[in-house]
Amino acid sequence: MSTRRSSSTWSRDENKKFERALAVYDTDTADRWHNVARVVGGKSAEEVKRHFDILMEDLRRIEADQVPLPAYDARPR
Repeated sequence: MSTRRSSSTWSRDENKKFERALAVYDTDTADRWHNVARVVGGKSAEEVKRHFDILMEDLRRIEADQVPLPAYDARPR
C-alpha cells in the first residue's frame, strides 16, 4: 500500500508549497517537476506536472471568458 495521497487531493498547504516551488523552479530549471515534487512532498513529479497542466487549463478557460463569474451579493454590510 502506498503512503502517497491521490493526485486529485491537494491540501491548502500542498498548494502553497506548489506555488512557491513554481516561483523558484522556472521553465529553464533542469528536473523542474522532480524539484517541485520534492518541495511539495508526498507527490510524484508526474502528479505535480499534471496539477500544473490542470492549473494552466483553468487559467486559459478563465482568460477566454469560459468560466462564469460568481454571483456576489452586492449589498453593503
